[in-house]
Amino acid sequence: MTDILERARARALDPAVLDLPPGDPSKTRIVVAMSGGVDSTVTAALLKGAGYDVIGITLQLYDHGAAIARKGACCAGDDIHDARQAAERLGFPHYVLDYEGRFSEAVMEEFADSYLAGRTPIPCIRCNQTVKFADLLRTAKDLGAVALATGHYVRRVKTNDGVQLHRAVDAKKDQSYFLFATTPEQLAFLRFPLGGLQKDEVRALATDLGLAAADKPDSQDICFVPDGNYAAIVERLRPGAARPGDIVHVDGRVLGQHKGVIHYTVGQRRGLGVALGAPLYVVRLDAAKAQVFVGPREALLVAGLSLREVNWLGDEDMAALDGTPVAVKVRSTRPPVPAHFACNESGALQVMLDHGDEGVAPGQACVFYEPEAPHARVLGGGWISQTQKMLNMPTRRCTT
Repeated sequence: MTDILERARARALDPAVLDLPPGDPSKTRIVVAMSGGVDSTVTAALLKGAGYDVIGITLQLYDHGAAIARKGACCAGDDIHDARQAAERLGFPHYVLDYEGRFSEAVMEEFADSYLAGRTPIPCIRCNQTVKFADLLRTAKDLGAVALATGHYVRRVKTNDGVQLHRAVDAKKDQSYFLFATTPEQLAFLRFPLGGLQKDEVRALATDLGLAAADKPDSQDICFVPDGNYAAIVERLRPGAARPGDIVHVDGRVLGQHKGVIHYTVGQRRGLGVALGAPLYVVRLDAAKAQVFVGPREALLVAGLSLREVNWLGDEDMAALDGTPVAVKVRSTRPPVPAHFACNESGALQVMLDHGDEGVAPGQACVFYEPEAPHARVLGGGWISQTQKMLNMPTRRCTT
């Protein structure tokens, strides 16, 4: 076990991984984003043990840090306490920053508006994109740090041409899907020491280091929705905004009534409140008309995706991507699937899924990976604005 732990430490602290200025590590300041969980705590402990000048920062994002301390939740009040205790034991400064207003504006408000608009939001990506890798990153620079380290399972790879984002070694824990919006400028400052480790190695290191977080369960839920009831959060943030309407079969028949599109997501099968003797799925939401469209499973299949807010991390010019093969993920839990880039009539970038996919919804993210196995490099991604059954697009160059 000792040899295994030493090899894990060596991979996490590999100079090529940390990519920090040479010299006395005690003069190299690194800010570590500490959630109170095992991953960020091990990250901070390893860097402190290697002699770096570590500062831990925990963000208070909602409810003044007093969220329900429930197994599987994250960012709860207990997490702030756990991060503070770990920093005190390991001997480095720790600060709690009140980002509640910023988080509410950038993440929670958009979450509510997206559900009301019939989209399926992913607030964890928005949080990384705005609060953590923008606001917190600036704070780290203000503190004189040369890098911001996190416990994310993703790899930062430096090449002669710049810095690349790659999937984690542990495919089951890979978090690259949630980091597609990271910009090259942010990648230059970020560090991910755990990207080359397996999760069981991280827990073994935590145990060896005597960290209280060693047995702490991984967070499973959206931090501000600890009970998984998304509709209740939307109703609290936007009281009275949900409108009742029709549940419509894709063939045009009205099958029943609903109390608001916020209670439904594309791909949903249970709790529809209607039955035809065969399984029905939510296939589309029309928030403007307050309509929920349902149909058979085959009606879920989509072939094309229109994207907005595309973040490109590849080497090629986006204007030359039309027809280029790529691998994409439209869900964090699924492996990349083959696809290719295309352009619509206005020249905007789109993605064609080579074999189609089910239950893809506006508001989700489509993340691009290199097409060759094992699809290690992240090429960027975008937010899905529209899904289409078939796209007959002329050959043209992408302009955005």
